[in-house]
Amino acid sequence: MKKIKLALVVIIGVVLFSCNNAQRSGVKDNEQSSTVNVMQRTDGSIALYVEQAECYRDEKNPSINTAEWNVHVSKSGRFDVWLSSAATDTIDLGYKNKVMFNVHNNILEVQPIVNKVVKNASDVKPPYFRADSFLGAMYIQDTGLYLIQIISDKILPEDIHAVNEKTKLISVILTPTTK
Repeated sequence: MKKIKLALVVIIGVVLFSCNNAQRSGVKDNEQSSTVNVMQRTDGSIALYVEQAECYRDEKNPSINTAEWNVHVSKSGRFDVWLSSAATDTIDLGYKNKVMFNVHNNILEVQPIVNKVVKNASDVKPPYFRADSFLGAMYIQDTGLYLIQIISDKILPEDIHAVNEKTKLISVILTPTTK
């Protein structure tokens, strides 16, 4: 009976340690990123770069890879949400699952397609180009601090050449809509 209890304690300890370790191992080296706030630009747009986000990655299930930002919204309203990817294929971005974008439980869930190709973009290096995908529109009612989150299998380590991926999520841009 003592062996069974000891085995259960060891198993529970291993599970708890490995779950906690798996969550924390995905956090970027920039531990202070959770305290950095992204400010809304004077033109009303909000630029969210994955390299500045608090990121959680799961190698076993990359579909739950997450990037989070604390965003200070100074001008509320309706925004068009655009996803930018570094990609090598102009036809198929290769997102295996839908991308989920969440602002205060207001969720857009979309399978990204290429809506715009930006050649020679300064934020990507050859052989990659920037592919922009329209995710939809979202209304942010109030001003203040928001936790904004995107979940995608294409939130990858910074060096895309090292992981040999044809697509990597690089940013999300919210642009105010005009009437």
